[in-house]
Amino acid sequence: MTLTFPETRATPAGEAEPGPTVSSRLLAVLGCFDLTRQLLTLTEIADSTGLPLSTARRLIVELVKWGALERLADGRYRVGTRLWRVGNLAAVQRELREAAAPSLQELSTVSAGTAQLAVLDGLDALCIDKVCGPGAVPTETHVGGRLPLHATAVGKVLLAGSPPTLLADLARRGLERRTPRTLVEPGRLAASVRRARISGVGTSQEEMTIGAASVAAAIPARDGSTAAAIGLVVHAHRPLLPLVRAVTAAAEQVSRRLRDGGFAAGA
Repeated sequence: MTLTFPETRATPAGEAEPGPTVSSRLLAVLGCFDLTRQLLTLTEIADSTGLPLSTARRLIVELVKWGALERLADGRYRVGTRLWRVGNLAAVQRELREAAAPSLQELSTVSAGTAQLAVLDGLDALCIDKVCGPGAVPTETHVGGRLPLHATAVGKVLLAGSPPTLLADLARRGLERRTPRTLVEPGRLAASVRRARISGVGTSQEEMTIGAASVAAAIPARDGSTAAAIGLVVHAHRPLLPLVRAVTAAAEQVSRRLRDGGFAAGA
């Protein structure tokens, strides 16, 4: 829906009503982004808000400077990580991180790997916490960063707990090949997601990073939906089967803490 801003107009008492404030225009720009429109051009933002192109450009520059938006190499924009940090103050996400913290620490310690916590963010996974064990394999994951759903264990678990339309949307966007082992064929990815849905566990073997493998399990919300995924990244030469029990136990521990703490997701 296109948002438009009225011009200043006279009230019945003859007093002029103010037009849109700068803050309302900034919020309108941010409001253009949603799950179906995560990457937008300047022109698309201007069209969606009804703002003049020059005004939209000026506001976007301010938002990029602050970190609310990020400009990609192709000139499009997406929501920036600073908004994630602000959003992280929200009670639900804070409780999720607090509930998972002990399990992440334990996983990383006993496995000497990198334990991570991720939630669904549109067509990506968003890493909201991670703990690196001693000698952990280097990863591209950082807190507040996005991970591809199709190339990571946490991503496959989040896909398995989502409606089938999400997988279809992901395939339409295109499955980026991160390594020679990345699943870029929609049929192969769908089969992998089905296995994750049946077993409750997702895996990735050098599909995101050469030399790294991962295993993940879902953290269910009260209604049985997937609230988040907890995963473990290790060196690719290590067998994943012995780690499955540790990861699934960690997911159960986090879910139990969330229930005991009155976590509202899925209520």
